[in-house]
Amino acid sequence: MDEYLDIVDEKCRPTGETALKSEAHAKGLYHNTIHLWLYTSKGEILLQQRSHKKIIFPLLWDVSVAGHIDAGETFIEAVKRETEEEIGLKLVPENLQKIGTFLHETSYAEGKIQDNEFHQVYIAELTVPLNTLVKQESEVEALKLVTLENFEDLLKHSKTNMHFVASNYDYYLKVHKAIQNKLLKL
Repeated sequence: MDEYLDIVDEKCRPTGETALKSEAHAKGLYHNTIHLWLYTSKGEILLQQRSHKKIIFPLLWDVSVAGHIDAGETFIEAVKRETEEEIGLKLVPENLQKIGTFLHETSYAEGKIQDNEFHQVYIAELTVPLNTLVKQESEVEALKLVTLENFEDLLKHSKTNMHFVASNYDYYLKVHKAIQNKLLKL
């Protein structure tokens, strides 16, 4: 789907302009996305396997939920919408914790896509069983829970195991640490 996005500058400040997602990616226009990492009280992280239909990194494992923020939509509205669309889970905004904004600048598809995104990153506790989640077939191939230790081990070998997007290593480490710190406070 080619939705309209709010365009921001290289410091994540709104420009007042909008563009179609395809145009933003073709021209390298900066825009916001949401990332939601779900964890359990047992110390597990929910991972989503990207659909085999995806142009970018099909079948690799990644963030629990991710998506573009539609023009005029707030970050919280976007994370709620994307979570319900991708895994069928209704979120309570009060349970979300923002852990940061991460800039992602990468070229894909032999330079046809210039992804200049600010990931607005949230974490929240997953309080329902994995088998109750309903994956969106066009986006999600599979879902699984991994322990924090397993996540860290998979990450250490991401350059050779074809599990995660290896270039996201530092970002994944920050997410791991934020979830670990949150669990220590429970």
